[in-house]
Amino acid sequence: MRISMHRIPRRFFPLALVFAVLVLFMPRTAKFNYDYRKGSPWPYETLVSQFDFPVLKTEEQMMEEREQAGAAIVPYYRYSEEVVAQAVKAAQGLDLGRYNSLRPTIVARLGDIYSKGVISDAKVKLDRGSADVSQEVIYIQRNKRATRYPRSEVYKVSDARSQLVAQMARTHPDINLDSLFKRSGLYDVIVPNLVFDKAMTELGHAESADYISPTSGYVNAEQKIVSKGEIVTPEIAQILDSYKAEYNKAFGYDGPRVLLYLGNLLIALALVVILYFSVYYTNPGIFEDRNRYFYLLTLFLMAAVAAFLFERTAPNLVFLAPFSITALYLLAFFQKRVVLPVYIVSLLPLLIFSGNGVELFVMFLAAGVVTMETFPHFSRGWLQFVNALIVFAVQLVVFIGFRLIDAGSSAVFLNILQLFIGSMLLVALYPIIYLFERIFNLVSTTRLIELADTNNKLLQELSAKAPGTFQHCLQVMNMADAVARSVDANVPLVRAGALYHDLGKMRNPLCFVENESSTPGAAKYHDGKTAKESARDIIRHVTDGMEIARAHNLPAVLQDFIWTHHGSSATAYFLNQYLNEGGDPADTADFYYPGRKPTTKEQVILMLCDSIEAASRSLKEFTPSAFDKFVEGIVAGKEKAGQFEEADITVKELNTVKTVLKTYLQQIYHERVEYPKRKR
Repeated sequence: MRISMHRIPRRFFPLALVFAVLVLFMPRTAKFNYDYRKGSPWPYETLVSQFDFPVLKTEEQMMEEREQAGAAIVPYYRYSEEVVAQAVKAAQGLDLGRYNSLRPTIVARLGDIYSKGVISDAKVKLDRGSADVSQEVIYIQRNKRATRYPRSEVYKVSDARSQLVAQMARTHPDINLDSLFKRSGLYDVIVPNLVFDKAMTELGHAESADYISPTSGYVNAEQKIVSKGEIVTPEIAQILDSYKAEYNKAFGYDGPRVLLYLGNLLIALALVVILYFSVYYTNPGIFEDRNRYFYLLTLFLMAAVAAFLFERTAPNLVFLAPFSITALYLLAFFQKRVVLPVYIVSLLPLLIFSGNGVELFVMFLAAGVVTMETFPHFSRGWLQFVNALIVFAVQLVVFIGFRLIDAGSSAVFLNILQLFIGSMLLVALYPIIYLFERIFNLVSTTRLIELADTNNKLLQELSAKAPGTFQHCLQVMNMADAVARSVDANVPLVRAGALYHDLGKMRNPLCFVENESSTPGAAKYHDGKTAKESARDIIRHVTDGMEIARAHNLPAVLQDFIWTHHGSSATAYFLNQYLNEGGDPADTADFYYPGRKPTTKEQVILMLCDSIEAASRSLKEFTPSAFDKFVEGIVAGKEKAGQFEEADITVKELNTVKTVLKTYLQQIYHERVEYPKRKR
């Protein structure tokens, strides 16, 4: 396929702009160029750290520490000097009778006990209950400083009384100390000097649960990380992940910057070239349709820039990105044979520059391919949520697959939640397609389906004013639908075009035979008219149709069907009548339609189906050979008249069209079974 010089700017200047934008947004740091997997040998040379870096905890480790920190509440107590002083003073004033000589020893031992601390026997009471309060450690605030102590180093009130008895019994084993202390009231003197602080307990618990150190060690520069051939254990993988994060964050590139920029230029050039040939080999006609071409490039840039921005600013949120929406945006205006390669190319920046690019590429590619098949069935109303759930399920399957071969990966549940939210975003973002439709003056598949609804006002008006024409349009639509599917044409577009191609006939419906009255003796529209007058009235339905279409704001792509369904052919019936009556062969311009020749496959299909459906009504013989001769004659006549000279349809596709048309006619005009009459 040769490219004319005047088409070069139209085709390649937009690509140059795409190239410039890619280079502008590409990451300015080098990628950590090692791929590794837990349980597999390290295939590269021995890796030595180039710099000091902390070992980051995995998300599982962080969550486990948070759970541990939040599982047990460490109680806070305030040491009360006032309680100690009051207890000592009360002990000094006790009457021990004949054992008053023990008072100094008792006071000394009581001071030792209080120096460690005495707490209440009762469990502490919190708003959330006391079941989670730690029985292992406590905090004691003394002299404005809180210190963590083992719970075993302080006494409960009951323990303090027992301890005092035990200590005194060592030096006075012959005295019944328990009876003496009860009788003298010494036990009542022993009260808690560690006062429980509920507010500080709850505040300290909240702070300890919120703050967990994100690191669990340090690796120094020149320290070996992993040796060649060594199995990448979970511990080594954690160190590699930490090294990779620090490398990409601050030490991504230490070579000449010019080489980095040159690398970005070459990668951007490769992406643009791949994009160009993806369109060139699937539908080069897109290059000539400026609006669709610009739209396609815009979608590619949106996907690429999104990948760059996520990698540069929030790589941990990339699972939230609904990259599958690109496939839906493409599917709205292009055929699947174009959508798939362009969608794959749009995911390449994600594959190249993201840290886990392979996983993301496979996941979003699978989701995009599936949604291309499911969305046409789940595109209306709440069914879009069903489609979103299908996309989520596909992404989840791929995600689990990668997790199974990479056991122990962190943030699994968080990533699954992000995938779910990203899938639901498809429903929220799809309506933007209508904005694109306006900006680029395109017609989406959804709108074509809505326009093909025979209950809409314009088609109802056609049905009321020209019922025969409306039935003809329905027959042409069904025929064109079957043909379009056989050659991978745009079926919704052909169906809508078939319904509106004869729109102009409702301005003068009786001019056309399908709308004439079947009442015997009824006057015919063309009786008394000359061949030229009849031809002008017949031909006028094209210009009338264009006026009606513009008045009702029908999309330009449907107006094209009105212009091209007769092309520049002649009204053969009246032209032959004119010539047979001795008309001047040089004066036949009035017998030719003023339309354009078809340029697309869909327009060719409609032209043939329109002619064949109308002409088939005059068939007298309904045999395969008759249908074969009939279809071949119609197609040959169009070809001889040069109607397909500008059309984007191959000989192979044209042969397929003819085969389908012959089969379709046989199915419609097959012989009916004659019902036997009942004997009397």
